[in-house]
Amino acid sequence: MAKILSPFKSLPMERRQWLVSQALTKHKGAKSLYAQRIAAKGGGFRAATLMSWPAEKVGKEALRLGALTAQDELELLQLLYVDLEPQYQVTYLDAAGVTHENGVLPEDLEAPYTDADGVRKGAEAVLAAHGDAGRHYLRTLVVYNLAAWPGLDAVVPAEG
Repeated sequence: MAKILSPFKSLPMERRQWLVSQALTKHKGAKSLYAQRIAAKGGGFRAATLMSWPAEKVGKEALRLGALTAQDELELLQLLYVDLEPQYQVTYLDAAGVTHENGVLPEDLEAPYTDADGVRKGAEAVLAAHGDAGRHYLRTLVVYNLAAWPGLDAVVPAEG
């Protein structure tokens, strides 16, 4: 069986670079965190030196060295699908019949958020409205949050 590429790593490099630069712009501590991760990977740069670099350069270096953790990748995908491009999540939640506010679920909502029929309706709506970009969003849910969306892996396999 082939190894399943993480949803983050399956994005084109330009898209990953853009997403990392967005995180560096929006999250105050991201540059310091990425600089520490790059320094820990080796390559001769101290974190203090990296902090003097432009954010875009730090982001490119973090990607080049593979300095992002699985948790970083998850947080970047959450930034993408909740904050930057919520249209996929809005389409999905609306069609699935799940309460939300511009794609953000209520804090007190417990998983699973809908039944298999709601999941199927949501997935079909996302695929119809958003094509391959929507498929990537759904694959992200399958990989990171399948327990909340029963049956989604039958509609969109993780290795898509």
